[in-house]
Amino acid sequence: MTGRADITGLRFGPIGRGAVHVAIDMQVVFAEHPDWGAASTMEIAPRVTRIAAHWPEQTVFTRFVPPSSLEEALGQWQAFYRRWPQIVAESGNAALFDLLPSLKAQVPPARVIDKPVYSAFEVPAFADVLHALGADTLILTGVETDVCVLATALGAIDHGLRTILVSDALASASLEGHGAALAAIYTRFDQQVELIDTETLLREWKR
Repeated sequence: MTGRADITGLRFGPIGRGAVHVAIDMQVVFAEHPDWGAASTMEIAPRVTRIAAHWPEQTVFTRFVPPSSLEEALGQWQAFYRRWPQIVAESGNAALFDLLPSLKAQVPPARVIDKPVYSAFEVPAFADVLHALGADTLILTGVETDVCVLATALGAIDHGLRTILVSDALASASLEGHGAALAAIYTRFDQQVELIDTETLLREWKR
């Protein structure tokens, strides 16, 4: 498994009824916070909202939730939060860590799973929801392309799930990281990852 491969298009056939849209961490903190916010989060929000509204019953939103104190952080996460003490200080601000309003309007029937780490698969409730929805495919949108989306995509791959990334509904505070993930990391998984755009997804994901 070397080099880059073309992973664009639905190369593994139609999207079935076991597809679940997982919108990663589309929260106020990643749009508006002076340290963690990025304009690109708001840029993709309309597309993520369209996808969620297309089939809200098959949509799961994740939220990244920091610890309420440094002592609650596990191991090397303490070093991480020493770098971002203001995030821990603001952990009690529920509005800051909530979904963007356009997405929050989809709940319910869309579901919300909180996670304290990058990968949604580290949270048992996430696996329970996927099981309840009969998931065999994950459609991933959200932030950040090269961090939480990547970690969750790798979990999906490891669990044998078909993994579809919606390229124009992904964003990162690091343009370099975003581009590298799409161009050089995800392409390494050419037998497990497909890369499409929003219009293709909405056209091909039939209810």
